[in-house]
Amino acid sequence: MGCFAVGIVGLVAAAVCGGGTPLEAGIKGDQVVVRAGGEIVTCYTFAHDQKYPYFFPVNGPASQKSVTTESSQPWPHHHSLFFGCDKVFGAGYWGNYWQEANETGQIVSEGPKIEIASGEAVVFTDVCLWRQPEKPPVIRDTRRITIRAPRNDLRLIDFEITLTPLTAVQVQQSNHSLFAGRMVPELSVTSGGVLVNAEGKRGEAETYGAASPWCAYYGTRDGVTEGMAIFQHPGNRWYPSKWFTRDYGFFSPTPMYWIEGGKLDLPEGDPLTLHYRVAVFAGDIEQAGLADLFEAYAAE
Repeated sequence: MGCFAVGIVGLVAAAVCGGGTPLEAGIKGDQVVVRAGGEIVTCYTFAHDQKYPYFFPVNGPASQKSVTTESSQPWPHHHSLFFGCDKVFGAGYWGNYWQEANETGQIVSEGPKIEIASGEAVVFTDVCLWRQPEKPPVIRDTRRITIRAPRNDLRLIDFEITLTPLTAVQVQQSNHSLFAGRMVPELSVTSGGVLVNAEGKRGEAETYGAASPWCAYYGTRDGVTEGMAIFQHPGNRWYPSKWFTRDYGFFSPTPMYWIEGGKLDLPEGDPLTLHYRVAVFAGDIEQAGLADLFEAYAAE
């Protein structure tokens, strides 16, 4: 996505999108490795034996340690920062593209392609098929990922995904749906961290089931305060989606759990495109300026 804005938001957008630390991206084995100033920002892992492709680590700009966990109790099938969905019916079979057991469904990468390998932003694309072994795929997704480090205390991951049904698809009501993040236990609410949404509601008790443009998790680990926010773009279907949140570190804008009529029908060949921005930041949400960062994103 390009960086542009008008009016009051213009100065904010310029601060977010201009300059910053140059990045570089390369494919090493089954990972796209992204670095800034020689330090790993994140890796996009796409091995064919995985449930789905995901980002890990997602390193904080101050600690250079991942703010997300690749596999942790409870629910170790939450892999860091990922996209998936349960209760997907198409081509005559049910698929679970969220929880472990590849036999119930996998999102299989056809192999990422790097479009911009270095500079103020790196960009790569990936095409993935949603399928079960020996069965025809039901969805092809095309994802475009743009990563920047516009400030020393901030890293941005833009995730654009287009889902194209290869047959008539129905998604039934499920709390396991779409874009999601799982924080390391040390930054969770149960360990003293903070979960907060755009309206200032806090913790699972206040943010669960609440519609909001964004949610953020942050906390202090080894004396360093860092966090991660997920922004939904206002152009998304269901915006602002309600959130499925947990004090142990999970958060996701989860439209399928509150879907009207209890199901979503996707006609064959009718694409659905969704946009998200992940902000990985040092400090708390005020120090990171998340409200202004979201305004700039909404203006793009």
